[in-house]
Amino acid sequence: MSIFKNGKTAFDATNPDTVFGREAYFQGTLTAKGSLKIDGRIDGSIVDAKMVTVGKTGKIKGDISCETCSVGGEVKGNILAVAAIEVMSGARVEGDLRAPRIVLEEGAFFNGNCSMEPPAKDQPAARPQQEPAREKADKPAKG
Repeated sequence: MSIFKNGKTAFDATNPDTVFGREAYFQGTLTAKGSLKIDGRIDGSIVDAKMVTVGKTGKIKGDISCETCSVGGEVKGNILAVAAIEVMSGARVEGDLRAPRIVLEEGAFFNGNCSMEPPAKDQPAARPQQEPAREKADKPAKG
């Protein structure tokens, strides 16, 4: 009775992909657990997405929070990614970028600030403890 029973079309419910075509328009906060491909226009924030791909015709006016982000179109807002952000040649980003890995290709327009902080889970737990130990070792040598 299923429409997909013939085996030619498969739908993976565990990793859904959402595509916004050139004529699509969305306003508000978009929460997506899978990946997004945006060729249309979104006025609002995108949160919880795995991979956000802004196509050459895509325009986003709002913040993006995701695992990875690739921009080929236009974003006016901040982008926060857990893994990486890539701004392609011909793309336009006006806002702050924050990710452990940021790539700006030649020919991309970017106006904002970059912060390349590693995720909290990748930082070793012993690192903060080592800094005070060095300070204690330095104090006797100075005095």
